[in-house]
Amino acid sequence: MDFSVRRAEPADLTSLTSFTVREAREAEDRALERERVQEGIRRALEDDSIARYWVVVKGDSVVGSLSVVREWSDWKAGFYWWLQSVFILPEYRGRGLMTRLVDTVLEAARQEAVPEIRLYVHSNNQRAVRAYRKSGFSDTSFRIMRMKI
Repeated sequence: MDFSVRRAEPADLTSLTSFTVREAREAEDRALERERVQEGIRRALEDDSIARYWVVVKGDSVVGSLSVVREWSDWKAGFYWWLQSVFILPEYRGRGLMTRLVDTVLEAARQEAVPEIRLYVHSNNQRAVRAYRKSGFSDTSFRIMRMKI
């Protein structure tokens, strides 16, 4: 099967919205408001300082995606890239597509001198943890904390 990876385009909005909603349900059993998600993705597609998206395509169909947001590091004098909203349609999982997505993002990060790529994953999502490790990620000693506003 012939797959390719490319930067997302505005025409990918419907697929990206669907994938993000499905990923939240699978990873955290969270129901997201589709219209709000679509607005967030639309805004990022128009302004890549918000987020950047890549998609995996087979023929004319988008079968997977991920996004990247940036975090400034004064320690490294550069932006860390955080992977988010990683999703591959179930029927295409296990074919190395996430690794292809990550490799494409790694190449873009190298071109921009990004010091590190990071991600967070729900601790109960062992399928995702295995996939991320297979793609080259390793555990850290950091704990994610939050404060709701």
